[in-house]
Amino acid sequence: MQDFDTDILIAGGGLAGATLALAICRLVPGYRVTVVEAFPLSAEPAPTDYQPSYDARSTALSWGARQIFERLGLWEAISRQASPIRHIHISEKGRFGVTRLSASEHGQPALGYVADNRWLGLCLMDALRQQPAIRWLAPAQAESATTLTEGVSVRIRQGDEDVSLTSRCLVVADGGRSGLREDMGIAVHQRDYDQYALIANVSTERPHEGTAWERFTERGPMALLPQVGGPEPGHRSALVWTLSPGDLDEVLALDEAGRCARLQQVFGWRLGRFTRFGDSHHYPLSLVTADECVRPGVALVGNAAHALHPVAGQGFNLALRGLMALLDAFRFARDNDRSPGDLTVLSRYQQQHASDQQQTIGFSDSLVRLFGGEYPGVGAVRNAGLAGLDVLPGAKHWFARRAMGVTAGGSSRQPSDRDREHWQ
Repeated sequence: MQDFDTDILIAGGGLAGATLALAICRLVPGYRVTVVEAFPLSAEPAPTDYQPSYDARSTALSWGARQIFERLGLWEAISRQASPIRHIHISEKGRFGVTRLSASEHGQPALGYVADNRWLGLCLMDALRQQPAIRWLAPAQAESATTLTEGVSVRIRQGDEDVSLTSRCLVVADGGRSGLREDMGIAVHQRDYDQYALIANVSTERPHEGTAWERFTERGPMALLPQVGGPEPGHRSALVWTLSPGDLDEVLALDEAGRCARLQQVFGWRLGRFTRFGDSHHYPLSLVTADECVRPGVALVGNAAHALHPVAGQGFNLALRGLMALLDAFRFARDNDRSPGDLTVLSRYQQQHASDQQQTIGFSDSLVRLFGGEYPGVGAVRNAGLAGLDVLPGAKHWFARRAMGVTAGGSSRQPSDRDREHWQ
């Protein structure tokens, strides 16, 4: 058998890649792991008095994501800066239909959480520094990969030098615009929504009280996610605003007061007046799925495998569940003396994750299609659907569990004694 430089090479050390590296070392020990990351690693530990800046970007974490981080022994640290979502309020502008979800109805303290991206990264780095089995190459870029008889050879650009490493398995985690995916000729299926997402933090006159607001309008959906830490606690929310290209240009041309006024027109007055509109970022929206998630010696994860519309906040949560499916495949390989890059091993990951991926993509894409435009008679159907969902316990329960990310296999499993032994 060929001697390899590493067992598992993860191309991309962002949230998905770093989480997978930690999961392998804590839950499936025995593998040599190498992470290639384009940005320098921060040597800064997570401060005990950490406070996010007003304009810090954040990620929605489902209840299922919390359970995954509990398995990794990371939730206690993350929770110190995670804002609980206790209620979800879903409505459509100009119509009376409303759906309300509450964590208490499901016997949980929260339906999900909102976490500052930088805090997530600091918590992950703190944990990863304690893992001697991980080799970090950063800043570095995995530029190409060649399939070998029993693994993969990866060419890595580090500074002015090119380095080649052989690995039993290459995990592609370098994002939605994956250079490795393109280099390997893995095609993607892309559907453009002809929309942009505008991301910003905003403040409101009334406190959000742990409520996430999903507001559907004739020009696209918007979401306000509650944030409790940092400046203006209890009054600050993360805004995800879907806009057409023309509407985006109009909003970007406005000053802060104008943006608050425009947002007020669309969202309404449930939270009183919008008092602040922070720095904004925007990006085009599309549904992207890779035609292949596995090849001999290669697995795609996260946005390299699938990128979703942010309407339901499911993208990163789907990625986390995919990482756990891949982790289960690696455990099978270790326990059965198989290579982690064996196609029969990676096919287990693909088969386990495929149903979850299809259902989650279908769920979010259906919301975009149903609420993304005005067609004759559709408005009345949407209105009746929201009103009916609020009063039909079975449908409401299904919708809540889908939003909580606990419908797919493995995502709701509590940490086992075996897990705790690995990371205590």
